[in-house]
Amino acid sequence: MKITSKSIVGDIVADNYKTAEIFKKYHIDFCCGGQQTIEEACDKETISDANAKTLIQSVNEFFDQVEAKQTIDYRNWPLDELIDHIETKHHGYVEAKIPVIKEYLDKIESAHGKNHPELSKINTIFKDATEQLVMHMKKEELILFPYIKKLSNAKREAVKISTPPFGTIKNPISKMDEEHDFEGEAFRKIAALSDNYSTPSDGCNTYRVAYGLLKEFDEDLHLHIHKENNILFQKAIALEGELLQA
Repeated sequence: MKITSKSIVGDIVADNYKTAEIFKKYHIDFCCGGQQTIEEACDKETISDANAKTLIQSVNEFFDQVEAKQTIDYRNWPLDELIDHIETKHHGYVEAKIPVIKEYLDKIESAHGKNHPELSKINTIFKDATEQLVMHMKKEELILFPYIKKLSNAKREAVKISTPPFGTIKNPISKMDEEHDFEGEAFRKIAALSDNYSTPSDGCNTYRVAYGLLKEFDEDLHLHIHKENNILFQKAIALEGELLQA
């Protein structure tokens, strides 16, 4: 594929998630802001024309060198299977890691908070963001995901569907997008406060583990949101439109 300034960031990452590292290098949001062109993203981040050209060149070189078979193409998965994957891999991960990270953050704030006041802010942001994230996931699991599975089954069984109580799937997806934006902004703040999860010179092993877990959580959240915003939600909107017009 040939990448240009008009190519959509989310579509590129959907082709191969490893390209996310290139966009992250330029501080371009590929999950919450995934449906913008490279040109729009560069303008937003005030990236120079020269650096924008370098970015595009890097992405094209990546696709020239990497075979598509090396990366799982989630766009080809049935929607119900993709939902099961997201719930198992990402929702399950979030629920398992939150209490562990909270415990580590409490420990390092207690031990190092006097010399590192940013730890209190990081701890507060993480707790607030993850409380919202857990509620967000439950809404997906109880409302949005079952409806998408219903759409998937209707397509497979060639049966008609009725208009849902929320009118169109675009309505709950719009709300989910807003909440994804909130989570993305929360972790951008945490990354900034922690100097991109860099343990300070006086940090102990617990400090390093806490920041390592935070970074891993952040990276998983980006992949999690990417799969929903740029693949699952886009395909679900298209499928609903197809079925309601049938």
